[in-house]
Amino acid sequence: MPDRESAGSQRPPVVGAVCWLARSPTRAVSAILLVAVTGGLAVLPFVPPDWLLPHTRWETNAVAVSLATRGTFADPYAVPTGPTAHVPPAFPALLALIYSIFGLTVTAGYVTWFVQLAAAAAMVAMLPWLAHRLGAGREAGVIGGLGGALLPRWTYQVECFAAVALGLLLAWHVTRWRLARASTAGALVLGLAWGAAFHLTPSLLPVLLGCLLFELWWRRGRQAWLSAGATVLGVVLACTPWAWRSHAVFGDVFFVRGNFGLELRMGNHDGAVADIDLTDIPGHQTERHPRTNLAEARRLQQIGERAYMREARREAMAWIRANPTAFLGLSARRALYFWFGAPSQGVLAVLTALLTVLAALGLRDRWRALDPPGRAAFLIPMLTFPLVYYVVLFMPRYRAPLAGLLLVLAGSAVWRWVGGRPSIG
Repeated sequence: MPDRESAGSQRPPVVGAVCWLARSPTRAVSAILLVAVTGGLAVLPFVPPDWLLPHTRWETNAVAVSLATRGTFADPYAVPTGPTAHVPPAFPALLALIYSIFGLTVTAGYVTWFVQLAAAAAMVAMLPWLAHRLGAGREAGVIGGLGGALLPRWTYQVECFAAVALGLLLAWHVTRWRLARASTAGALVLGLAWGAAFHLTPSLLPVLLGCLLFELWWRRGRQAWLSAGATVLGVVLACTPWAWRSHAVFGDVFFVRGNFGLELRMGNHDGAVADIDLTDIPGHQTERHPRTNLAEARRLQQIGERAYMREARREAMAWIRANPTAFLGLSARRALYFWFGAPSQGVLAVLTALLTVLAALGLRDRWRALDPPGRAAFLIPMLTFPLVYYVVLFMPRYRAPLAGLLLVLAGSAVWRWVGGRPSIG
């Protein structure tokens, strides 16, 4: 019988390299960071400087420019419309800080690129740690992290920050779920962290609700309800200042941002398509967004942002009630595009579909080895996070916050196929 050393020497080189990285978290993080940052910097020389200049073409950037130059969280549309709740506050505030320091210059554009690249690199570099925490094994995280670092991508705006936040929050939940008794004070702090994450993207809310329901089922009893209540209280405390601002400005209370009516109408009306990239094709130019449609911007300017959003929501709901079959068809296509990419994406759709398939296989292979908290940490976000995106126009960046989880599961499938032994817990 061969001894352990000789058996190890017979492993395929890929398996040996992954094991070598997985044995040292520092090595794993350093290697993934190196690949991710090198790839991002390699793209930069091909980006025209004009693309990096601070601009007002997109809502988030327009608000950031307003905040940096006039001190007002305002004017995301084609004409000045005053204070807004169209976008969550965290990322425009970060951009505004950069613009305030470096001015509306190409230097500010490069700094923004590096900050976004750092978030994207952190998202993939944390995967060995995240995989270990959730129970998928460091090797799966190493493969997923390196694969994610190599995938071609634009430096999305807020989505990579949201992916990092989601990974940290899920790891926090799993750690608490595995304790015999988790502190109520810790649940309050966890709620504060969720509240901060909602200022990046409030679409994380269904994930939190799913986590709270799982905790109530998993722990049961009075302590579970106390923990869930403390978490909700933390969220309320974290969200109150921005909610107070919105009430003071608009005389209304809503959850972080107030543009859902517009987004719902964008995806559900006569002539609607499922993919935003098709809205510029002749015959499908039905987009009624005040960022690009001057008439809609003037209508919003006339009646105010809150009234405009309520009007848009009423129009969308009326169309959905009158056209349930068309709505279900659009929603089905948006769900399909979310998980498998849209035809307009070309080769990126193939990569999206491949990642989804590999992640599904990885979850199947790893299911028995995962404990219930680990299973919940993977399933809850994948079942709940996309729900809102099934009813609005599809954009590829919408699924980016789930990328880390999908890469870990895909890494688990690849690790099994290359002959790796059961992953390190």
